Amino acid sequence: MNLERVEALAQAVELADGRLDPGWVEHAGGVVNRARQRVTHGTDATVVALAGATGSGKSTLFNALSGSLVSQAGLRRPTTGAVHASVWGEEQETRGLLDWLEASKRHFLTRPDPDLDGLVLLDLPDFDSTTRENRMVVDRLVELVDALVWVTDPQKYADELLHTNYIQPLSRYGDVMIFLLNQIDLLDDAAQATCKAHLRHLLQADGIKDPEVLGVSATVGTGLDQLRAVLKDVVLKRKAVLSRIDADLRTVTAEIDVDVDPAKRIVSKSTRSSLVSALGSAAGADQVTRAV
Repeated sequence: MNLERVEALAQAVELADGRLDPGWVEHAGGVVNRARQRVTHGTDATVVALAGATGSGKSTLFNALSGSLVSQAGLRRPTTGAVHASVWGEEQETRGLLDWLEASKRHFLTRPDPDLDGLVLLDLPDFDSTTRENRMVVDRLVELVDALVWVTDPQKYADELLHTNYIQPLSRYGDVMIFLLNQIDLLDDAAQATCKAHLRHLLQADGIKDPEVLGVSATVGTGLDQLRAVLKDVVLKRKAVLSRIDADLRTVTAEIDVDVDPAKRIVSKSTRSSLVSALGSAAGADQVTRAV
């Protein structure tokens, strides 16, 4: 169970403090804190973020899914880094979660789709924004949300910033990421197929084993029913929260080098055994076999 694994990681962090890489200890401690805080706000709501570059049509897509003009669209972006949230559910049930996410612009649907009940959809600032604060908001929320929908377009789907700074570091998170090629109405059928195939190839090269790539047009409406169906599946399964935590745990336990130079640090035999055991439990399997 994920929560037991979170506590196992907490034990490993305590044991590793002062003995293993301080950077890993700080990072792993952050994973523990975020997981605990997320579960505190319940697992009935599923937080899905739309992330993309300037001009990808992300906000237009957000408005189309929300059923109204909620977030400003266009190339001239606000400089506040405000996060817009559309909520399919009751305000009192999600207020604490939205406060934790620091989603300041909140829209509660008056006639929500019952199949999407519990969905909290976020429109993030552009990850390539010229405003540093906006980029910091994106980076913070990428670590917090349950699932990510990456919105690309025919011109920027191969952008190095997207793949190097985000997709590759998140390669273990394929189960909680969806990829969109927006603005497909600008392409003929052959070009659509070529771009989607190339994007899928790039994602596989990034480490995503079986990327889900959907072609959509936020302005024309092409592919939106398919996207809604995917979101409904994510919400109805109620697995995204724990799947995200699982990916966090697998990633952080895979990053640590548990070999300790005895000339630098003295670690007792019992501590070594406890640390290996805790890391193995956090990883969800006996994956940590090297002695510390």
